[in-house]
Amino acid sequence: MAPQFPFVLNAIAGAHSITDETAGAIATRVRAAVEAAEIHWLAPGKAFDIGFRGDPDSVRAAVRDIRDDWLLDLNVVPVANRRKQLLIADMDSTIICCECIDELADMAGIKPKVAAITERAMRGEIDFPAALRQRVGLLKGLPLKELGRVYAERVRLNPGARALTGTMRAHGAHTLLVSGGFEFFTARVAAAAGFEANQGNRLLDDGERLTGQVGEPILGREAKLRALEDAVGRFGLRYDDAIAVGDGANDLDMIRRAGLGVAYHAKPVVAAAAGCSIGHGDLTGLLYLQGYRTGDIVTA
Repeated sequence: MAPQFPFVLNAIAGAHSITDETAGAIATRVRAAVEAAEIHWLAPGKAFDIGFRGDPDSVRAAVRDIRDDWLLDLNVVPVANRRKQLLIADMDSTIICCECIDELADMAGIKPKVAAITERAMRGEIDFPAALRQRVGLLKGLPLKELGRVYAERVRLNPGARALTGTMRAHGAHTLLVSGGFEFFTARVAAAAGFEANQGNRLLDDGERLTGQVGEPILGREAKLRALEDAVGRFGLRYDDAIAVGDGANDLDMIRRAGLGVAYHAKPVVAAAAGCSIGHGDLTGLLYLQGYRTGDIVTA
């Protein structure tokens, strides 16, 4: 993108391709608000940039009403240092399609009760550590074999997960999976999705069944932020070199601290607070936000 345009409006398709007509209509709105460049396609029909110079909030306001109506993700990002060198990602409902603790509860026949607590915690309505202890307590006596069954039968990577980690690692970035869920799952998901490292909470057991307790200290909102801070220091990076993504309230601190914070199909409190939001597209959207083009993306 030309130096005279320090920002881009990045557009990413959801379920439907972006037509030239739609892209042109968006460009017209942007040019009515600020001085702007031509449309620059990152992936035909899938993602494009429009570089601009002017007030980013004016551009956001110009396209705010069409984002959901047209099923597009529209975000403003700076051009400088656009490609990040560290990815730190939440797991449940971000990298994978489910909440593992809710699926464990389903095996115990108490999913509605546990899922209701999960939903309130992810919305930020109740304290995460207390909510986790309460939910794990309800799982007391669950056979350990059910953890493997949940992973095999319920856990699936969200579309674009492998492309996200593979592409960023191919371009020299570090990748970290950090979850308020459980290390039994984070270790397996990290290996399947291509993360270099992972962190999660530890379910305690007696060798055969869950005891209803979780190892302390609990990895929650503050611990996710510390994981970001530690990784930045360990790799000699700046916070502006990091992209953080998640869907729940316990992801907010790391999302706010990273240079590029992304709410992914997130709870309203997270979408409202994050700098960028992916609500219609898949995880490859995090690559388009960073300016990657189709030919840059690792698909194997």
